[in-house]
Amino acid sequence: MSGAPPTLLYDGDCAFCARSVQFVLAHDRRRRDLRFASRQGAAGSTVLARHPAAAATDSLVWVDATGAEERALVKYRAVRAIARYLGGPWGALGALGGVVPTLVGDRIYDIVARHRHRLGGGVPACVVFTADERARVLD
Repeated sequence: MSGAPPTLLYDGDCAFCARSVQFVLAHDRRRRDLRFASRQGAAGSTVLARHPAAAATDSLVWVDATGAEERALVKYRAVRAIARYLGGPWGALGALGGVVPTLVGDRIYDIVARHRHRLGGGVPACVVFTADERARVLD
């Protein structure tokens, strides 16, 4: 598992989540190896089956391998992992986010998540990947 690129699972039926994926793609200028899968797709379901706690949480899921172990981060920890992955000012923001207790960050995440369908315009949406980005999609 070590050396495998990270994977971001997102809600494939959520316009706000689709915009979040587009944001990550637009700001991924360093590594460009992050893979994507919707929670509802075959690849996302397979990953979630390996991480029942992540499957039970209505959240983005950041999956990476540290050594021989795969870990799944949800909510605030997932957002911080995304920021650190992006690097630059986003990475600094992710590092600074370490001063916010996870419990507080998760509460804020839950508020945004509860309203994400309204924040996304209230309509379902999907991510439209370019041909180059499509190679990074697992579904």
